[in-house]
Amino acid sequence: MGTQRVVVTGASSGIGAATVRLFRRRGWDVVGVARRADRLAELHAETGAEVFTADLTRQADVDALRDYLAASGPVHALVNNAGGAIGLDTVEDSLIEDWAWMFEINVLAVKRVTSAVLPLLRATIRAEGGSADIVTVTSIAGHVAYLGGGGYNAAKFAAHALMEVLRLELNGEPIRVIEVAPGMVHTEEFGLVRFNGDAEKAAAAYAGVPAPLTAEDIAETIVSSVERPAHVNLDLIVIKPVAQAAPTRIARGPLAPKD
Repeated sequence: MGTQRVVVTGASSGIGAATVRLFRRRGWDVVGVARRADRLAELHAETGAEVFTADLTRQADVDALRDYLAASGPVHALVNNAGGAIGLDTVEDSLIEDWAWMFEINVLAVKRVTSAVLPLLRATIRAEGGSADIVTVTSIAGHVAYLGGGGYNAAKFAAHALMEVLRLELNGEPIRVIEVAPGMVHTEEFGLVRFNGDAEKAAAAYAGVPAPLTAEDIAETIVSSVERPAHVNLDLIVIKPVAQAAPTRIARGPLAPKD
């Protein structure tokens, strides 16, 4: 079997960019997908990865991505990583526009890209044998509700359900469906998006937390799950820093044994 090729969405920063870098270091061909062409150009220059500019909330962009992938080589794996949160307002007070955006990027974009790429994964299996992978990065917010979670909880719970149903639908095919659900990950943009560019609020979420997860930690989890033996499926991987017992149960200050 030749070089494996993986598609990674949300590749312009954070977990997506780290995942592209690690797949490249492991010898994979990678197609990094994101909205920001300038960031993708930098990633291409750094890693040699293919890049494709697309807004995954637009069906026309996803169709163009599908056509590009079909014309440019086989696809062995898909990593649905694009996502995000806005605000910590209550269900009552939060804006419906914020909820709509969170559902678009965390749920509908995953459905769009999965529907577009799944036939390409099947075509690769038919041509080469072997197996394929669909990895989706959700969140512990898709498994445990918390105050202020509102729309983000709802969207990530939906993304989790999407993966659960997809795994049932693909039973009998050599296609693994893997969900990676991170807890607190300190990346440069997640908090800024959530708090509308307020760097002080974004930083406060991590203040005093010893060793929150990094984008590289999640990338390692993603890549290692795909590189497991083909008969082994890590259905759901929940990964949190030791300082975080639950979404809102977070130790701040040094970790130490109790007296």
